[in-house]
Amino acid sequence: MPPPTSPLISAFFLLALLTFTAIATQQFKEAPQFYNSPDCVSIFNDDPEDSEASVFCSNQAVHVAMTLDSTYIRGSMAAVLSVLQHSSCPQNIAFHFVASGSANVSLLRATISSSFPYLNFRVYSFDDSAVSGLISTSIRSALDCPLNYARSYLANILPLCVRRVVYLDSDLVLVDDIAKLAATDLGKNSVLAAPEYCNANFTSYFTPSFWSNPSLSLIFANRKACYFNTGVMVIDLDRWRRGAYTAKIEEWMELQKRMRIYELGSLPPFLLVFAGNIVPVDHRWNQHGLGGDNFRGLCRDLHPGPVSLLHWSGKGKPWARLDANRPCPLDALWAPYDLLQTPFALDS
Repeated sequence: MPPPTSPLISAFFLLALLTFTAIATQQFKEAPQFYNSPDCVSIFNDDPEDSEASVFCSNQAVHVAMTLDSTYIRGSMAAVLSVLQHSSCPQNIAFHFVASGSANVSLLRATISSSFPYLNFRVYSFDDSAVSGLISTSIRSALDCPLNYARSYLANILPLCVRRVVYLDSDLVLVDDIAKLAATDLGKNSVLAAPEYCNANFTSYFTPSFWSNPSLSLIFANRKACYFNTGVMVIDLDRWRRGAYTAKIEEWMELQKRMRIYELGSLPPFLLVFAGNIVPVDHRWNQHGLGGDNFRGLCRDLHPGPVSLLHWSGKGKPWARLDANRPCPLDALWAPYDLLQTPFALDS
């Protein structure tokens, strides 16, 4: 008889198998190689063995953090391509991918390497158990994935030499140089910057129980708290570490387990800690909500004003709608960055 296997181990191997199957059935094209313009600062050492390390610890590099999994890898590939294509100094970008500890990290790494052979990137493993016990069910099951909370742990996951990072979700594309966003002035004290949306109904992000409890709602008493989307953020990791902000976010998540104070996954803890205390970024850097709401995924238009980044936050993802032959008009703006190898192309 085979040795007994615990349900936890069985679940681990099942998830790994599903990850392998999901990625193996998707073949991606190799992206073009992108080069620095002549006026880019050189951040590479002359010694080839130290060259890679010099990029990942350089304060002159643009550090980009993203999560990586089998479900959204198609979106991640498109996002990376868009970042490189619109960058003046693409070779000076260091990508930091965070993958679930239960995922097939080697396969994810190989998938990125095959499409971007010259990319400066590392893949870090995120221990799901660090957060799984703190997660409360939300209005959409996709928001309950432990990896969705990895952005709260970047200061712990990334090397200490990485002092500033641009965090990006996987369901977006850039149409502007990411260096402009990375250079956002955080002032003397701010920990992060993001586009704010003060016309949104901020009270809707928390339950009536929260607002009726003065000891809780007074957290916003002296703050002009506005909604901001955590899918695009510039974060000072040094200040985050000194302020122990991961622990502060976890405190609100622990309270949420005892009394329900919000309904929407990883966003509300960020709002509780940072809303009203961030550096606002021009809205052009997060034209969000293109995936519709969290229930129906209806088509939406762009917000008024210029566009540097398009974000399909919400239920509807452009690749799923394109595959179903039911795209929204703006999904056509995502399609040129799709690296998925179609069956027709494989046969040609």
